Amino acid sequence: MHYKETLEYIQSLNQYGSVLGLDNMQRLCEKLEHPETRCKFIHIAGTNGKGSTSAYIAHMLMAAGFRVGRYVSPTITDYRERFQIGTRMITQKDLCEYVERLKAVCEELVAEGYPHPTPFEVETALGFLYFAEKNCDYVVLEVGMGGDTDATNVIPAPVACVWASISMDHMGFLGKDLTSIARVKAGIAKAGSLLISCKQEREVEEVLQKQAEQVGGSLVVADASKATGIKYGLTTQQFSYKGLPKLKIHLAGIHQISNAVTAVEVMLQLRKMGVDISDKAIYKGLEDTIWQARLEVLGKQPLFVIDGAHNEDAARKLVSSIETYFSGKRMIYIMGVLKDKEYEKILSMTAKYAEHILTITPPENPRALGAYELALAAREYHNQVTNLSSLEEAVEVSHLLADKDTVILCFGSLSYLGAIKKIYADRTDKVKRSRHGR
Repeated sequence: MHYKETLEYIQSLNQYGSVLGLDNMQRLCEKLEHPETRCKFIHIAGTNGKGSTSAYIAHMLMAAGFRVGRYVSPTITDYRERFQIGTRMITQKDLCEYVERLKAVCEELVAEGYPHPTPFEVETALGFLYFAEKNCDYVVLEVGMGGDTDATNVIPAPVACVWASISMDHMGFLGKDLTSIARVKAGIAKAGSLLISCKQEREVEEVLQKQAEQVGGSLVVADASKATGIKYGLTTQQFSYKGLPKLKIHLAGIHQISNAVTAVEVMLQLRKMGVDISDKAIYKGLEDTIWQARLEVLGKQPLFVIDGAHNEDAARKLVSSIETYFSGKRMIYIMGVLKDKEYEKILSMTAKYAEHILTITPPENPRALGAYELALAAREYHNQVTNLSSLEEAVEVSHLLADKDTVILCFGSLSYLGAIKKIYADRTDKVKRSRHGR
């Protein structure tokens, strides 16, 4: 298959939906001669923060000299971001070859009377095969949704099971209360693995502790309240933790201290197991870490920031960041969400900080909430709301409303932020060319 055909085939898999359960995944892995048994995994679950936490872990392992694979979702600008080794995405050629192999196996399964694997099952199996055949030392593996019946949980005991912040999301699949959701996400715990979590809500921590005991392990809690010397900033943040002074990160958001502390704790626990990770690798890995669309600054004057705050917990963290970094600033929002998210709660927490809210429809997404419907909801919390017909119009109108000291904050579903980045870059390039008379 050519690259365009490959992407079209991947898109066609959406007809098979999303199904939690491991039976089909196990059959798929068996057909591929069990690539999931040929890698050393660090398995990461959570509601918010697992992408940032996995990025810190991967970069610190890379700085220690290891060949590191990463399996992430969702992607921001390119489908191939799902499969990374080091800082490089899978090549178009490799993606085509691996998808062709997976396609043949899927057809075999269907011919044998089994259900066609879901898109996430196909992608996860592809990742296992790719990382195994490319001889990765470690694979940082993000759970897609939930934990116990997530396709990634077909792996044998990983080196470490890690939990980022667990909160309310995907309630239709995972449960209606925090304890139920925590039980699902705790299901990645396995005997013989390191078990490490960020500081969680009390009921979540109780679930994780109980699950750790059931598999014969003990839970290590990475408590960010024990970090000292914290200095917040949009471009650089600093903290000290467990004898490591003045650790620096370049991801913004006050919650990033907790994500980084969790990742550092993973390194310290691996070190106790005899893995060669120097202090220098921890410092360098943290400083090298970049992660798109998490309070990411695209430009200044006006400050243009994008963030994937798409649920209640993420919105709460976004509010903390607004109060820390943008206090007293005039703010304009661009907002787009999916209709199965708690956008009413997000609006109730964030609307008061904006002078004007511009709503859009995330494009090419069947789950997208329409800009008009979002605007109607937003008007319950704010009297300056405008629904717009395109992302390009939203970027342009936000600049017309802004002055050089304004903050334009574009947030909500991660699904449209990659397109926003491209639109913003094209607009910036056009403005530069016009200033230079070209």
